[in-house]
Amino acid sequence: MRRLHPKTSLLCVAMLAALSSPAFAQAAGAQIKVDGVIDPAEWQGAQHVTDFKMVQPFTQAVSTQPTEAWIKATPEGLAIAFRNKKVAGVETPRQRSRRDQEVNIDRVNLMVDFDGDGHGGYSFTVSASDGIEDATMTSGGNFSSDWDGNWQHAVVDGDGEWTAEMLIPWYTATMQKVRGDKRTIAVYLDRVIGSVNQRMAWPAISFERPQFLNQFQKIEIPAYSQSLLAITPYVVGVQDLVNKNNAFNAGVDVFWKPSGQFQLTATINPDFGQVESDSLVVNFSAEETFFSDKRPFFTENQGLFDFGLLLDNSQLLYTRRIGAGADDGSGPADILGAIKFNGSIGGTQYGAFLADERGDAGRRFGAFRLQRSFGTQTLGAMLTSVDRPFLDRSANVLGFDHRWQPDPSLTVASTLVGSDIDVAGKHTRDFGFTTLAQKTLDKEWSVTGLLIHYGKDFEVNDAGYLGRNNLNYGQFKVDRRITGLPEESAYASHNWQWRIDGSQNTDGRWLQRQFQMSRHSQRRDGGDFHWNLQASAAAFDDRITRGNGLMRTEPGFGGHIHRILPRRGNWKVGAELSAAVAGGVRGDTPRMWNTIVSATYYFNDALNLEFRAGHTSDQEFLVWQHDNLVSGFQMSRNDFNASLNWNIGTRQELRVKLEALGLNADNPKPWRIAADGRALASNDLVQPFSLRNLGFQVRYRYELAPLSDLYIVYGRGGFMYDGYAAGAFGQFGDAFSLRDDEQLLVKLSYRFEL
Repeated sequence: MRRLHPKTSLLCVAMLAALSSPAFAQAAGAQIKVDGVIDPAEWQGAQHVTDFKMVQPFTQAVSTQPTEAWIKATPEGLAIAFRNKKVAGVETPRQRSRRDQEVNIDRVNLMVDFDGDGHGGYSFTVSASDGIEDATMTSGGNFSSDWDGNWQHAVVDGDGEWTAEMLIPWYTATMQKVRGDKRTIAVYLDRVIGSVNQRMAWPAISFERPQFLNQFQKIEIPAYSQSLLAITPYVVGVQDLVNKNNAFNAGVDVFWKPSGQFQLTATINPDFGQVESDSLVVNFSAEETFFSDKRPFFTENQGLFDFGLLLDNSQLLYTRRIGAGADDGSGPADILGAIKFNGSIGGTQYGAFLADERGDAGRRFGAFRLQRSFGTQTLGAMLTSVDRPFLDRSANVLGFDHRWQPDPSLTVASTLVGSDIDVAGKHTRDFGFTTLAQKTLDKEWSVTGLLIHYGKDFEVNDAGYLGRNNLNYGQFKVDRRITGLPEESAYASHNWQWRIDGSQNTDGRWLQRQFQMSRHSQRRDGGDFHWNLQASAAAFDDRITRGNGLMRTEPGFGGHIHRILPRRGNWKVGAELSAAVAGGVRGDTPRMWNTIVSATYYFNDALNLEFRAGHTSDQEFLVWQHDNLVSGFQMSRNDFNASLNWNIGTRQELRVKLEALGLNADNPKPWRIAADGRALASNDLVQPFSLRNLGFQVRYRYELAPLSDLYIVYGRGGFMYDGYAAGAFGQFGDAFSLRDDEQLLVKLSYRFEL
């Protein structure tokens, strides 16, 4: 850290004290150099923030950890500085982390809503070791780290304090046009002490509360704007080591923002080389597995297109559909290109999206979005359209969403969506609606109510994601946060939750009736402890037979315990246990249990090894066979995940990731499902089975410049299904010999900003 002469130090202290101001000055002082050194001349005229209060635990008491921040609008962007005093006896970990890696280390956060209207925002995090995270935020309080932005950051680590500076360019987001030379934005700042799991914030609000984004501190700043044209060409080469062939590809991404009110993103022959690996999934259910999307084009300013249906991951535009398996079953579709633009006219935000796949089996995707605020209410509309000529199918979905916040403690969000599916000239139409109400009663208590209806023919999965249709669902939830615990208590806070929910299909058959109670506790030593209990009444499963009748399920109950210990020396460990009784078709209370042990070993601040091992045993693992035949198996499964992470510096990282699983399903007991839903023992011949799965990747990344990278990736994987029992441990061991796919990929992309 730069050292100053004692007289100079006294002068700097006086100057920093003079920076406290309730409003911003117009571009006062020198241009800010983002080097982590808080220079008084550079930060002249900035707003000085010292009123940090505890929000984790949520006591809202004055922070005991000295922290101060500065906020300043400059022509180059929104600048933030933090000064974080170290406290004797409180460890400040210096572990390096890759971008967007969630690690429990000291860090500071800026969250900003550039329009100040609560529609959405961005989160920027800098750790004490200069690692970064960035994410988009929605009005519902959901964070997505899939997006990566171009912004500046720097950290200086001193003996008694560490300081950080950030600069967020104005071209990061589209912003509504304002009258005059001022605009109102909303910001939130916090500091996290990783070793003791404490968070202090300004303003004193919690991201765990439903109205979080609407409670940011509104500040007035000069109405700066930036234009940008960025072109990112890429080349990628792939060597297939199994089929002994090579492939080469090239393309380009274009980002153009001529003003604060318009932004266009386009891609030609986009790169979807596998530099990010999905987790292994074995899914025997009727519900599709959801995967997030890390492809740059589909994450850039995608927040406006976020139209959720309030249940799990349901949404109208699920970008993993684009480039997924082609309609002729020939493998992943080849994307010709895509274009997306969004902006604002007055108080109305708009966006449009178009993507086109090559070939006779290719699809064309389109989406259009509008959103506008009226005082305490926000109204929006979204249209998606998919043309699938190979299947002679087209799908159009139109949705309206409404959000009302009459006061800071109450939020009501609703959607109404209709779908129209045309297959060979025959139209099928239906609708769905959702309503969510969240009320914060006081500092401790809050309640949530949720109602959902999805029609039997309601369908959004051509462009979106919906786990199931044909559903009526209701939920009522009560939350209580307890923070005033005695100093001698091992716990800093408890978050209690009580929930009842029930669902029926549109024919009135009960699919679920459940009560759940849980508690999530933060410990003063930096650890966590979570448990829940749940009980379910008898119900029906109307999807397991894939349309061949309903299956009655027995009552059941279960629980889950999860304990994370704080880091001690070079180790951090955690464990969880889940157990359940009944809930299937047998009346002799079959049992299921699952246990997971996880650990991280830190060789040093740059190198660590993470691993996770799990075992699952289920006495009635139900798998559909055909028509109305379902079989229960005694299932055993072993999972192992390991990751070696070497963050060589701020620009280089090496990651070795391994996932393997072995599953064995033995002693089949076949059941025929009767018309009334009862499971009747059957003499049908059902074979036991077993399977194994492997995913292995070595990935090296070198950052040439912001959003410009060289990747060298080796990947290997495979899947094997056997029509006999082979033992879970045997299949797990054999997984390491799988070699269905093996490839070496080299990708180079470079962003030119004009």
